[in-house]
Amino acid sequence: MGESKVVHMCMDDTSLPTWSIGAVARQTGLPVKVVRHWSDVGVVTPVGRTAGGYRRYDTVGIARLQLARTLRDLGMGLGEIRAALDREDGLTEVAAAHVEALEAQIRRLRTHQAVLRTVTRRTTHEGLALMTRTAHMSPDERRKLIHDFLTDTLGDLEVAHFREGLLAAGSDLPEDPTDEQVEAWLELSELVAEGGLRPAMRRIAEYAARHGQGVQNSTAAAAEMRALTDTWTAHVREAMQAGTAADSPAADQVVADIIAAWLPSRANSDPAVTGDGTEARTLLREQLTAAAEPAVERFWQLLCVLGGRPAPAGIAAEGQWLATALRANPAPGVRNARLEALYTDDTDPWPGGVLDAFTRVQGTVGTLVRATAPDQFGLPTPCKDWTVRDLVDHLVWENIIWGGLAQGTPPTSDHGKDHLGDNHIAAFETAAAKARDAFRQPGMLDRTFGPAPGRRVVEQLLVELLVHGWDLATALGRDRDLEPGIARAALPVVREIYGDLPRTAGGSIAPAQPAPERAPALDQVAAFLGRRIPH
Repeated sequence: MGESKVVHMCMDDTSLPTWSIGAVARQTGLPVKVVRHWSDVGVVTPVGRTAGGYRRYDTVGIARLQLARTLRDLGMGLGEIRAALDREDGLTEVAAAHVEALEAQIRRLRTHQAVLRTVTRRTTHEGLALMTRTAHMSPDERRKLIHDFLTDTLGDLEVAHFREGLLAAGSDLPEDPTDEQVEAWLELSELVAEGGLRPAMRRIAEYAARHGQGVQNSTAAAAEMRALTDTWTAHVREAMQAGTAADSPAADQVVADIIAAWLPSRANSDPAVTGDGTEARTLLREQLTAAAEPAVERFWQLLCVLGGRPAPAGIAAEGQWLATALRANPAPGVRNARLEALYTDDTDPWPGGVLDAFTRVQGTVGTLVRATAPDQFGLPTPCKDWTVRDLVDHLVWENIIWGGLAQGTPPTSDHGKDHLGDNHIAAFETAAAKARDAFRQPGMLDRTFGPAPGRRVVEQLLVELLVHGWDLATALGRDRDLEPGIARAALPVVREIYGDLPRTAGGSIAPAQPAPERAPALDQVAAFLGRRIPH
């Protein structure tokens, strides 16, 4: 080994060591062909040649080659490498220039990555072409696109604060966007190009113009509106977390609390409306309906991302809940009064009486629960977004809440938790037994629970179990015609109780669906309550 090293290294006339091209290649990790090419183009210069014409390199040459390799690995071209090596201060200057070039390249690659990532979610050829064009717009071109869109959409409407706020937000686009901002820009450009945003924004602006809200152009007004939004959404979220249905009498008090905060605010555009009542609730509902434009909400969120500001959380679900609560409770106490009038009818339409009918339905549903295997938990059900497991969990919860109410101890904070554990059958049977025992208490049917007699509490759980039993039977592919005699009695009852409720996204009941004229009674009940009847 020692002899081979001596062969490739020797001492020149100045007694300094030199190396052959092969030895240099081994030391620098470069192929011999690369060392020869770099020598030919001036990256490194041999200090001499042997008698046979072979190149020799000294320590300076090796150092240049090692640095040249490093610069090449960083992506520099030979011209940049040579410039960096030939001047004393060239390395700093060339490195700085290369950093700038790399940054530009990174921005381009990041944009390409964002386009391709977006394509994985939206794959149309037209969408790809649009994103590719808009992704390469300059910041000025992006600002102009937003400005022209807003100017054209708002036209000559007298909505100064709305117009100026949008234009200001639309001009605050970053010169050097982050990955998140690049993706936000792509989504925003698609939103602008699609047909839904323009009319939606125009509707909101027209409502603001009609109600004289176009002159509020102050920081105080904006802060007040944010505070009001925080207040009413907090009330609604608390109600939703507690399981309060928007179309229930319990929602009336939530509406009253929100109206109390809304009345003295600038959102109340009618000075004559000074108290809670039909006028106040109608005006607030109109405002919510006018503002319920998901495309406009998303437009604002994307502008916030592009402006480097925190994007506000979406409040569509809260808005739907409140709008439904306002429809179901159009004036204080209206829903309660409607139910009180209903509850004065003390006839019992159920075969064998309400308690016997309830016991039979609960037993039938219990049979379905016992027939449900854990490997069926993931199956979809007629209840939107609910799996079989979600549905069984809800059946357990219904027994818990109505049984607890009958015992005088209704749960207040367990609505969202898991009620099944690792044994769904035991969970159902335990909850069902407690509800059954509570309903069998002496005098239960004649006691009052608010405006409702006890028999109506039993009736409520009876209907819930009957309809959700239909859901479970349908999901499992079993016979849906549960308890036909009881189902026939249930149809006029559910029509009377639920017939006037708003069939909106925030409500408990979906729009009624068609059912064949001679469909089983329970199919007709399910269709009236918004279920699609399988063929």
